[in-house]
Amino acid sequence: MKKAPAYVLTVLLAGLALVLGAPAAAAHGGPIKLEVTGDGADNVNVLVTYKEDGHPVTEIVAATLKATSADGRSFGPVPLRSAPEGQNLYHSAEPLPSGEWRVTVTATEPSKAKATVRVKAGVVAAAPAVAALPALDQPTSQPTSQPTSQATSQATASARNGAAAATTAGDDDGAAGTPLMIGVIVLAALAAVAAWIVFARRHTRAGAGH
Repeated sequence: MKKAPAYVLTVLLAGLALVLGAPAAAAHGGPIKLEVTGDGADNVNVLVTYKEDGHPVTEIVAATLKATSADGRSFGPVPLRSAPEGQNLYHSAEPLPSGEWRVTVTATEPSKAKATVRVKAGVVAAAPAVAALPALDQPTSQPTSQPTSQATSQATASARNGAAAATTAGDDDGAAGTPLMIGVIVLAALAAVAAWIVFARRHTRAGAGH
């Protein structure tokens, strides 16, 4: 008899747990949401969540992918496979060929859903080619220095020629002045001799008068 109240209490607690847990269980049902993005290479990432609360879908998702390229090619449908990176993350079972694609993912389990996006697969933008720069010419200072050197040489030669001309003119003046100096000396000597003769004659006359 004492066990009856304990049994009844256990049943009541179990029932209460079922009642309280029912809304949470119900919240993980209903419509699902598909978020489809390119993975930056040649596949897509499909993230599956419940639309009402955004919780991840932990149940098995049955979905397929098909795509149409900008140039008219078709791809799929191919099934989605669960990705190791996340419980509610899926990839295409086959990679997309290179190009721009209009991708449509259609899910049938645990509920129906569809999403369509545009992605680019396997196309890596090539770096712009850098045009080779032409070889640089020799510095302009070298051609400039050549005329400068020539001008300097010409100026030096002109200075030397001027100095030589001045020296020649000085020599000519010296050569012309030498006879003149000799003439002056000779005249001075003659004048001195004449003066001496005149003085001697006067002295002789003066002696004869006494």
